[in-house]
Amino acid sequence: MIQINIPTWFTLFRVILIPFFMLVFYLPFTWAPIVCVIIFLFAAITDWIDGVLARHLKQTSRFGAFLDPAADKVMVGVALILVVDFYHSWWVTLPAVTMIAREIIISSLREWMAEIGKRSSVAVSWIGKVKTLAQMVALSGLLWRPECDLKYLAFALLYIAAVLTFWSMLKYMSTARNDLL
Repeated sequence: MIQINIPTWFTLFRVILIPFFMLVFYLPFTWAPIVCVIIFLFAAITDWIDGVLARHLKQTSRFGAFLDPAADKVMVGVALILVVDFYHSWWVTLPAVTMIAREIIISSLREWMAEIGKRSSVAVSWIGKVKTLAQMVALSGLLWRPECDLKYLAFALLYIAAVLTFWSMLKYMSTARNDLL
């Protein structure tokens, strides 16, 4: 039986929020976009909280180590799909596809590197943390769908996140180059 600790409960809660987040995005009410963003930001905060708690309470687990990044990737992937669906534009789709493709490639790379015993060589870097911050702020702005200049800031941050996404992918691939080739 799986023992679920406090950080893992936060992660499970984040997974449970995903269908509600999607549902609220499509509701035909004026308040729906802001509620959607609140749910998204709440999920992002629970990601930070579960990490802090896991380290400080020394409550890491194999299940939590698996579920946490999966929950993050699903939440961000869903947000990217919703944004692409709403804006119907190649210049929103391009960075979204770049980010989703990078997540698939790097997840595969990490899995493969773990198989050969070199998982630590593709650990999360500072670029990934900055990318995540830019991505979360951009997605929050785009999910909110404001009809003001903030929308352009969100688009700019989406492209910054896409560039950092591509840069971090190249960095990971470069680090693993000798093992790949």
